[in-house]
Amino acid sequence: MKLLSIAVPCYNSQDYMRHCVETLLPGGDEVEILVVDDGSKDDTAAIADELEAKYPGIVRASHQENGGHGAAVMAGLKNATGLYFKVVDSDDWLDEEAYPKVLDTLRGFAEGEPVDLLVCNYIYDKVGAKHKKVMEYRGVLPEGKPFTWAEAGHFRKGQYILMHSVIYRTQLLRDCKLDLPRHTFYVDNLYVYVPMRWVKTLYYLDVDLYHYYIGRNDQSVNETVMIRRIDQQLRVNKLMLEQVDLKAVKEPRLRKYLFNYLEIITTVSSILLIRGGEAEHLEKKRQLWNYIRTSDPWVYKKLRWGLFGIVMNLPGAAGRAIAVAAYKISQKVVGFN
Repeated sequence: MKLLSIAVPCYNSQDYMRHCVETLLPGGDEVEILVVDDGSKDDTAAIADELEAKYPGIVRASHQENGGHGAAVMAGLKNATGLYFKVVDSDDWLDEEAYPKVLDTLRGFAEGEPVDLLVCNYIYDKVGAKHKKVMEYRGVLPEGKPFTWAEAGHFRKGQYILMHSVIYRTQLLRDCKLDLPRHTFYVDNLYVYVPMRWVKTLYYLDVDLYHYYIGRNDQSVNETVMIRRIDQQLRVNKLMLEQVDLKAVKEPRLRKYLFNYLEIITTVSSILLIRGGEAEHLEKKRQLWNYIRTSDPWVYKKLRWGLFGIVMNLPGAAGRAIAVAAYKISQKVVGFN
């Protein structure tokens, strides 16, 4: 069994996938790099096969019809043989100094009692930004020891455990029957949110492991692109509501964390619809909130009358302008998009 399986979903990634894989190779034979060509139309498939031939036993290439990011992640999980599993998108990379420390930590788990989830920091590597925003969890998660959710602190607004932060125990992802939808962007939120309720033990390693690249015009997190793909964002938002019954989560701090995560995703959906500006966008926003109200009145009440819910539903053009202004301030503070 490998120590760590790393899935690298690739779609038309010929210009940057080599760099991504090269940052993963220092893991040596303990790590398998699962390069998943998701029906690419450029030289991605050929590069994947070339890397497999060059690094046998470490790089494994697979090819499939285009199914989207979720389908590629699920293909990686299906083929994984590692004790732990991580996703690294093909335009991102791992830090050369932090990576060995992570492997040392995972090695300790393999020799002792494996935890369900290892959390590390990540960096918003935004093009043109003089100072890179680091998302870290000091003072929130205990450092240097396994812990449970009952021992976790309180997360600040905007401080979330994203796909870039997590290394799951592989079997946990299989046991919780994770199933990401095909042909849908933004499923990374489901990847983190749905299995999290099954996590009993965690470990926080305070290193800046993951470089999250932001800056390509065609990138899925580009705001214009997100508005164009708003139906996929809404689908993920609704699946988060459907797949996790927050009232059934007994651990109070985990329930609060999951609620806050759902709240920020719903806020993003709402502000994108406001930014869209057309009558159809505003109608979809109304439909989203009605869907939440009918699906789970308990969650709706907490969302609607929380600070974000109030701001996102201020009436009229003036109210929408206030919501947009609040969103722009959040962008600057958190550093996303």
